[in-house]
Amino acid sequence: MKWYGKLYVGPEAAKKQSKIIWKLKCGAGMLNIYLVTLASNGKDLFDILPSHLLKQKALRRNLPMIVGIAVGYEEAVDLVVGIVEETIRKTGGTDVRQYLKDKLEKEGL
Repeated sequence: MKWYGKLYVGPEAAKKQSKIIWKLKCGAGMLNIYLVTLASNGKDLFDILPSHLLKQKALRRNLPMIVGIAVGYEEAVDLVVGIVEETIRKTGGTDVRQYLKDKLEKEGL
């Protein structure tokens, strides 16, 4: 699994962030935990996936970069909206992939 260096975390997920990440890396199943990843098709902005899908080895191997974690689907959607709004505010455009890449380069991660 590839993790974004400045991981976006929803408010509920922040309360147990390290435990969630540890369980995801170990392959433990968790209910109501969602991952925000870069879109696998390259055309959309993001995919929102329930973490239990990571039990599938093929998906684990081919998972796009994880940019956020959330507790509940609504929190995941709010996270995506926040990332897009931040991108628009900082760049004036909607090229989220480039914004996230530039953000890491600026901060040396």
